[in-house]
This record gives sequence, C-alpha cells and structure tokens, in this order.
Amino acid sequence: MRLSRDKMNKLAHTVADKLADIESVEFVEDRNTIRMEVRKILEELLGKEAKIDAAARQKIESQKRTIMEGTPEWEILYRKYYNEEVKKLGI
Repeated sequence: MRLSRDKMNKLAHTVADKLADIESVEFVEDRNTIRMEVRKILEELLGKEAKIDAAARQKIESQKRTIMEGTPEWEILYRKYYNEEVKKLGI
C-alpha cells in the first residue's frame, strides 16, 4: 500500500496524539521526535508489506496456467502465499 507524504504525516500525528492522551504513557522525547519515529516505523512496515505483496503476486504469476486476478482461486492463492511470506519475515 502506498500512502502520500501528507497522509503518512497525518497518520503519524494521530498516533502521537493518541499516545499522548494515554495517562500511563510518558514521553521522554518531544512530540515531534515521537511523530518522526512513528512515521519511520510506518514507512518500514509499509515497505515490508509491499515486498510481501510483490512476492505473493509473483508466485501466482509463476503458475503453469494463468490465474486471473479477482477470481476466487486467485484470492485464495494470494492469501496463502501472502501468509507464507509474512511467516518467512517473522512479522
């Protein structure tokens, strides 16, 4: 999944704000540092997700016969291969 820079910033702000609202959470850094770290983590996760997606799609494309995207068979294979890739990465 690809998010624009603005959407990523908005999401990071929202996460930092929600963390600040939790009484048991205490920031040892300023809120902007927390927001930037949240953004970095989100970017890493979305990067991994894109690699997993690409690997699952590649496995489907490498089948002997053509499987059309959107069909129930494609969806089942995609979920299977996606989950396999997630397990490989230990996510």
